[in-house]
Order: sequence, then structure tokens, then C-alpha cells
Amino acid sequence: MAASDVSDRESEPSRAVFATTHWSVVVEAGQSDSPKASQAMAQLCQTYWYPLYAYVRRKGYQAPDAQDLTQEFFARLLARNYVTGANRGRGKFRSYLIGAVEHFLAKEWRRAHAEKRGGGRAVFSLDEMDAEKRYLLEPAHDLTPAKIFDRRWVTTLLDQAMISLGEECRVEQKGELFEKVKPLLSGDSAEVSYAEMARSLNMSEGAFKVAVHRLRQRYGEVVRAEIAQTVTDPKEVEQELQELLTALRE
Repeated sequence: MAASDVSDRESEPSRAVFATTHWSVVVEAGQSDSPKASQAMAQLCQTYWYPLYAYVRRKGYQAPDAQDLTQEFFARLLARNYVTGANRGRGKFRSYLIGAVEHFLAKEWRRAHAEKRGGGRAVFSLDEMDAEKRYLLEPAHDLTPAKIFDRRWVTTLLDQAMISLGEECRVEQKGELFEKVKPLLSGDSAEVSYAEMARSLNMSEGAFKVAVHRLRQRYGEVVRAEIAQTVTDPKEVEQELQELLTALRE
């Protein structure tokens, strides 16, 4: 991922972005029995399960135990065991999650390990997602559990931003352009020149470069919007962005 795509512009997301944040999903799930609130919480868990799985694995748990523990943690999260007391005043959503899973591992892992995964509750399957195959691709050097969590948190967030941008482009009939530009946004090396990509889209090279520049700017805005959902104040977005980019470089 090209850090400059999201760090060059100083922009403060509109406060309207905070109408539906990860925190508001958590708080509503803890206060409501509505299917909509539960569905939103389940989607949030499904999006951010891997950073926590990687954290648990790097804590020293073997793959089967890590899968059981991560699954049970999310089952309890969805059952509101850890949601009811959630307080958005605690700050960043990623800090809340890491604190919650650390508490779970320290206080309740023995009982959780003895129980059937998920306590019989329906939770998305970590096995089907091949969690361990992903983990085995992680660097072997001495990244702490917290650092590997932060790295996977930011890559998950960037992936979500890319998905959102792709959907936006397809709605605007720019899906083909997005697919050509996507590697440039993610920091991958272009296999062909700008001129060749432009020709394949029946665009001039100049027009293509302008389109790439605009998509890079938009990608930065979408990344900030994703981050805005994980903090409690718009003023925290830039600080969180820089912290996450630093974690990605380490």
C-alpha cells in the first residue's frame, strides 16, 4: 500500500461520518435486542476477526486453541457479555477490542477452552476462512502480539476501504478504471505503463493520469472515513492514521 495515497492530504472527515460508527454499533448491540443491531455487530466481528486471531496466535496459543478462543470471544461479544459495559469514552475501537480479548484470555480462557466452541451459539466459522493459512504467511521475526494486531488491523481497514471504493466506482460506471488503477493504489508495481493502461481504456495518457490522481485522493478520503468509524472524535482521525501507518512500516 502506498502510504502517500492516504497521508499526503490533511482532511478532517465531516462530523456526519460519525452518525454510524463501530462504537455506535457496539453500544446499540449492548442496549438493544433488535435483529438489525445483532446483524450489524456480527458483520463488524466478521470484518475484524483476523487481527484478533493473529494476536491470540502470537500470544503462544496453538492453532486449534487459538481458533477455539477467538471463536468463543466473538460468541460472547455477540451474546453481549462484553458489549453491555462498552463505553465509547474509552477511546479507539481497536483499543477496546484488544483490551476485551486480553481480559478474556487472562480471566476466562480455561472455561472457554473446556466448552464447545461458541458455546453452541451460531458464529461465523474461522475454519472455513483458513485462519491458520493466513497466519503462516505472517513474518517470522519477533513481532509482539500487539504489533501484529495493529498491522493486521490496518491491512483489514485498508482492504475495507478498497472494497468500498470499488463499489463506489462500479456504481459510477468506473469499474474497469478502478480495476486498472487498484494495484497503483495498493502500492503494487504496475506491470504495464500508464500509456498502455490508458490505451486499454481508450483514454489519453494525460486523462488517465488525472483519473489515477483523483482515485488516489478519493482512496485517502475513504480510508479516513473507515478510520472515523473506529474513533470517537474527528480530531483523532489523523493521529490514528499516522499510528497505523507507522505500525505497517515497522
